[in-house]
Amino acid sequence: MANVEPGELVGTFPSLMAEGALLSRRGQHSKALLCFTNALQLQKGDKHCLVARSKCYLKLGDTENSLKDAEASLQNDKTFSKGLYQKAETLYTMGDFEFALVFYHRGHKLRPELQKFRLGIQKAQEAIDNCVGSPSSVKLENKGDLCFLSRQAESKKMKQKLPVNLARKDQKRLNKQEPIRNTKAERQLLGELYADKAYLEKLLKDEDLIRSNTKQGMTVEDLILGGIKYLDTRTEFWQQQKPIYARVRDRKLRQQRWIRDKKRKPSEVARHIVKSMEDIDMLLTSGCPEGSCKKAEHVLKTIKGWADVEVPNKNELIGNLYSCIGNAQIDMGQMGAALQSHKMDLEIAKENDLPDAISRALDNIGRVYARIGKFQEAIDTWEEKIPMAKTSLEKTWLFHEIGRCYLELNQATEGLEYGEKSLQSAEEEGDVEWQLNASVLVAQAQVKLEDYQSAVMNFEKALEKAKLVHNDAAQQAIIIALDDANKDFIEELKVEKERRDSFKA
Repeated sequence: MANVEPGELVGTFPSLMAEGALLSRRGQHSKALLCFTNALQLQKGDKHCLVARSKCYLKLGDTENSLKDAEASLQNDKTFSKGLYQKAETLYTMGDFEFALVFYHRGHKLRPELQKFRLGIQKAQEAIDNCVGSPSSVKLENKGDLCFLSRQAESKKMKQKLPVNLARKDQKRLNKQEPIRNTKAERQLLGELYADKAYLEKLLKDEDLIRSNTKQGMTVEDLILGGIKYLDTRTEFWQQQKPIYARVRDRKLRQQRWIRDKKRKPSEVARHIVKSMEDIDMLLTSGCPEGSCKKAEHVLKTIKGWADVEVPNKNELIGNLYSCIGNAQIDMGQMGAALQSHKMDLEIAKENDLPDAISRALDNIGRVYARIGKFQEAIDTWEEKIPMAKTSLEKTWLFHEIGRCYLELNQATEGLEYGEKSLQSAEEEGDVEWQLNASVLVAQAQVKLEDYQSAVMNFEKALEKAKLVHNDAAQQAIIIALDDANKDFIEELKVEKERRDSFKA
């Protein structure tokens, strides 16, 4: 085993991917996001990892970064179905239903057998219909379009003051005059589309342009007015429905109001704490571990100064904050400090008999040990956690990581034992991705034990699983390992044959 410098991260791309997948299934999206980010540092641009991280961002409400990762996964492969679906889902969540529909259709064309694309097309189309109505139901006299009614009334009033021939000639031009509107509110509701509306309104001032006709016979003026009318209808829809970002903003304003109220009730204190924990989590996942650590330390100091009656589950919360501080310190490369923080979490959890917190602390302590190359300490810590594992999936991950640590220590027999346990748990859970990871671990242990025939069989099983989950990167890596194992197996057969021939002679 090579010497590892203090603070150096140790981990493989498959193990970080597997760890992130497990955490994501548990709902621990912030931790999963960190795993996928570390994995991308080892294998930049991996499209499967980008999609996985995009899902985490989406779960955490960071649609901007979710969209960036989804688009990055399609950079080198425009037909990557998982990337297309993730981009469509992100656009849908952002309220860009039309663009989402485009990518749902694109994915359905490439993979028509996947039901998720059909469902996506259906929900996006329904959302669009809810915004502006279906083509058969959209009429200019729509009573919900207050902007249109205002323009219509204004036009009628102006028409009465003009000669008949002039009114007929300039009727359309008068229609484009709009009532006084709240520009700031309209900008917030339309988002990026506000710039499009401003551009269309600017085009209306070009007299020569609006008099020209399109190839279909429509005047450019009619075309522009139609676009503006659509945006007005969309604005009205968002005013009635309140999009996700508006609801989030309202919630933040409500939180600020009760934070300013000095006479807070215990329930308000609890909500304030939850908000602080969310801020700590978001700072860490957005790439600001220093800010996350400082925020957690400040909240920790504040809570320690409060009476027990003011803070529900005070000891449990303090332990959780130490865990947050430890995770931020890991991200900053401060492994010694991180280890101490997670040990504080463990100590508090044991003193207060908090099984879930004990399990969490042992999990984190094991990870720190593994990442700084103290594999035996990681093994000892994780083996203490095994009886606390509640599901087959959790056992799968534990057995896999312990087995990998044994391989790092060149103890292939123990590595094989835990690899087989991991594979058994993955099969009980029915998780194909973990069956893939466990099969690779077993095969690697068998190669070290020079059982090349068994290694070839398990690499072949792993290759089948990689094809099932469409993991191209894993397939390529397994094919290389399988080729090496086959060569070693053939060489072993040659040596055995030569030995038998010499014995006969």
